Parts: sequence; structure tokens; C-alpha cells
Amino acid sequence: MAEALVTFLPVAALLTVIPGPATALVVQSAFRGGSGEALRTIAGNSLGILIWALLAAVGLAAVVAASAEAFTAMKLACGIVLIYLGAQALWRSRRRGDAAAPRAPRSRRPFRAGVATSVSNPKLAVFFVALFPQFVPAGEPVLPYALAMVALQVVCDLAYYSGLAWMVVRARRVFTSGPFMPWVERLTGAVMVGLGLRVMLERRA
Repeated sequence: MAEALVTFLPVAALLTVIPGPATALVVQSAFRGGSGEALRTIAGNSLGILIWALLAAVGLAAVVAASAEAFTAMKLACGIVLIYLGAQALWRSRRRGDAAAPRAPRSRRPFRAGVATSVSNPKLAVFFVALFPQFVPAGEPVLPYALAMVALQVVCDLAYYSGLAWMVVRARRVFTSGPFMPWVERLTGAVMVGLGLRVMLERRA
């Protein structure tokens, strides 16, 4: 198993650093609420990945990957979640008095947003169904290898997103003391809305 995990590690790292909904959400959370809110978002995203792994184990991920209707439904759900989160950021940016000073992190909202964004992403279903089996040696049981690779993927996500959040939090100190905060929040909100629209309009490969 160790050899399979070493082979999978570069793939896991590449999948982590490719920008996507999770990246935008972590950046937005870190800028808006600091490291605590970002870490809750990261934890929610990781839980969503684990949920997809369990769905793959019972065969539901294969159904989503194979069914055009299920894939489209999940794609629309993911787009709606991203647009909603982006619209929230745009609305907050209009309240310049509140946006000038970051609010205290909310205990559950970032975590729920991380879970919702990850679980509603149908590409994770395709990822688990199409990619994981390629790293399982012939004749070996799939489930133990899949769970180990999921754990490795989560570790890569936690390391990368935590570092990204740390950098955003440091940069955030420069912007929160001036008139830049609303504009940065508008930018991150627009990015989230754009990602949502792209997900909804993207054709299945």
C-alpha cells in the first residue's frame, strides 16, 4: 500500500493546488473572519471529501458519475451554493460601516459552507470513481486503498489550505485598516458568483 500512496501523492498535491470553489471559499473566509473561520471552512471541506469517499464505497458516487441527470442536478446545486455565498459577500460589502471592521467568526456557518460546497461538487464523484481505481494494484481490495488515498488527499488539503489561509490573514491586516476591505470583499464575492455560474454552465466531459 505504501508504494501506491507514494505514487498517488503527486496527484493528490496537484488536485489540491488547482484553484476551484474550495480555494475561493477558504480565501474569502480567511479574509473575512481570520484564521478561525478559515480553519472551520477547511474542516467542512475535508468532511465533504470524506462523505464522497463513503458514497463511493457504497456505489452512490458511481451513480452520480454515470447518470447525466444526477450529475446535472449536483452541478446546479454546487453552482447555487457558490452564487449564494458570493452574493452574501457582495451584500456585506455594501454595508461599509460593518465591512470596515471584520466581524467575529461565526461558529458554524463557515463549516457548513465548506461541507455544502464540497458535497455539492459532482466532480468529486467523477474523481473518486475514475481516478482512485487506477492506483489500486490488480487483485487488491479497493476499499482500504481508497480510504488511505482519501486520508492522504485530506492531509494535502489541510496543509495547503491552512498555509493559504495564513498568508491571506497576514495580507488582511494591510487592508482592514483602510477603505480596501469592501473592495476586496466585492472581488471575492464576484469570484464566487463567477465560479458558480461556470459550474452551472460547464458541460460534462
